[in-house]
Amino acid sequence: MSAGCSVRCPQRILAFVIWISFVIPHSAFIICAMIRCGIGYDIHRFVEGRKLVLGGVEIPYSRGLEGHSDADVLVHAVADALLGAISAGDIGQHFPDTDKSIRGISSIEILKRVNELLAQKSARVVNIDATLLAEEPKFAPHVEAMRKVIADALGTSDSNISVKATTNERLGPIGRGEGIAAMAVATVEVE
Repeated sequence: MSAGCSVRCPQRILAFVIWISFVIPHSAFIICAMIRCGIGYDIHRFVEGRKLVLGGVEIPYSRGLEGHSDADVLVHAVADALLGAISAGDIGQHFPDTDKSIRGISSIEILKRVNELLAQKSARVVNIDATLLAEEPKFAPHVEAMRKVIADALGTSDSNISVKATTNERLGPIGRGEGIAAMAVATVEVE
């Protein structure tokens, strides 16, 4: 793996479709809604000299994350989950790290562009459930701000966004404090 790349999980594009039909009693109307889900995962290593940005919120910490953008693993996982839910690939396809024009781009801007792709496919966010994995720093004081920033970028209520954090119980590179990972599940409704 070269510097600046993030490890990708092949299961991130897993999507499944549930067809729900609602029959309105005593009427001739049948309303069909397609609910789709996607899974996203991202991981970045810590580096010196960068800000730590998670969920679009700057977190006070001595190190930041390495990456082509602002390296916001939380937003990257959410974006990948949303892209998976609409079968639109992943953020690496839409925002390649070889594109110098987007070097240092805010991941919230990436998320806004992903939301535009959802709109093009007549999809809207129903729910996002995301988890940060890190030994430190502590994220609890910042979770509500993260939820709001992500919700604003997606044009939805923060009640549709869940952000939580856990440690890796000192196992593996995350457990050794070498970086931060995030995973997310996105549920969208397609008209």
